[in-house]
Amino acid sequence: MLKAQNGWVFLAGEHLTGVYHAKNLIYHYNRLLPFSEEDFAIGCKAAVVGAGNVMGDVVHYLTCEAKVDEVYTVVRRGPGEVKFDKREMEAIVAHLDMAALEKEIDRVAPVMKALGQDPEAAKEMFRSIYEKGVPACADTHFIIDFLASPTRILGDGNGKATGLEVENNILVLEDRQVKAKGLGIYRALDVDTVIFAIGDAVDSELGLPVAGSEFVKNPAPRFPIEGNSYEAYNPKSEQDLADTFVAGWAIKASTGLVGIARRDGTNGAKAVLQYLSTLTAADETPFKKLDERLSHLGKPVVAKENLGKLLEAERQQAHELGINDFTFQNNQEMLRVMDLS
Repeated sequence: MLKAQNGWVFLAGEHLTGVYHAKNLIYHYNRLLPFSEEDFAIGCKAAVVGAGNVMGDVVHYLTCEAKVDEVYTVVRRGPGEVKFDKREMEAIVAHLDMAALEKEIDRVAPVMKALGQDPEAAKEMFRSIYEKGVPACADTHFIIDFLASPTRILGDGNGKATGLEVENNILVLEDRQVKAKGLGIYRALDVDTVIFAIGDAVDSELGLPVAGSEFVKNPAPRFPIEGNSYEAYNPKSEQDLADTFVAGWAIKASTGLVGIARRDGTNGAKAVLQYLSTLTAADETPFKKLDERLSHLGKPVVAKENLGKLLEAERQQAHELGINDFTFQNNQEMLRVMDLS
C-alpha cells in the first residue's frame, strides 16, 4: 500500500506471503499483542520501501535479528530527500555497501544537479555517518536504490513473494516541492520479502472522523498544548466529540521516532487533565455500577494489583535470563502469572 498525493494506492501482490507493513512487523518484534503471536515469514533477501526512521528501524531488525543475506532500501526520490535521522542510520550503516552507494549517487547525479543539489555533499553525508557507525551485527549486505517506485509484488504459484517490480523515476520541482515522476521504465528486484515503511493511516473503522490518513482534530481547541490540538472533532457538525482525545501515533500514525510519539502522548494526557479539571467530581456510584457490570461479563478483569504481579513476573524472567527486559508474548501467559486464568 503506497501513500499517494490524494489517498492510498494498493499494489498487486500485497496479499502474498512475505509482504508486510512496517507497523505490523515492528509491533511483532516489540512483542505487542496480537502481532507478537502472528507468523511473519522473513526470507533471505528483503526490500524495505522508504527512507525515514521507520525504514532504519526495520533494516536494523532485518540485519541484527533476522540476519537476512541482503536488504534493499527502495527510495522513491533521491539522496537529497531522505528523511532518516543520522543517528538512526549509524545503527545500520556498517552493513551499507559504500562503494555501491557512491555509484548509485553518481547514477542519479544528473537529476540532482538539475534541481540544484550537490551529489558530492550527499556522498559526504553518508561518509560522515559511516565514520560514526556502530560495528556490523551480521553479514547482511545493505544496498540503497534511489529514484524507484514500487509498482507490484511478484509471486510464485504458491502465494509467496518472489520479487518487487519498480519503476524508474525522475525528479521535478512543483510548487516548491521535489516530486517523483515515473519514466515508464520497469525492472525487478530479486527479493522474497517486501516491507512498506512509507507511512500509515489511522483506523478508519474506529468511529472517529478521518481526513486523509489522520483523525480530525478541533481547529480551535479548548485545551491546546504547545499549540497543538488533541480534541477529536466532527467537521460536518463543526463540534467536538465529547470526552474524546487523540495523541501520539493516533494523531498521525507511525510518524517519527517512538520518543516523539511518547512526548506527544504526554502532552495529550495534559490536555485530558485540563479537560477533567473543568468537570464536577462524581460520587462512587458510577464506579460501583461499573464493577458490578464487569463482574457479570464472564471474562478476566485485570485490576491494578494484577498488573503488579505481571510486572514482577516479567522482572523475574528478565533476571533469570540475564537480559534487561522481558515481555510475555501472549494473553494466556500474562493471565496465568496474574492468577486470572
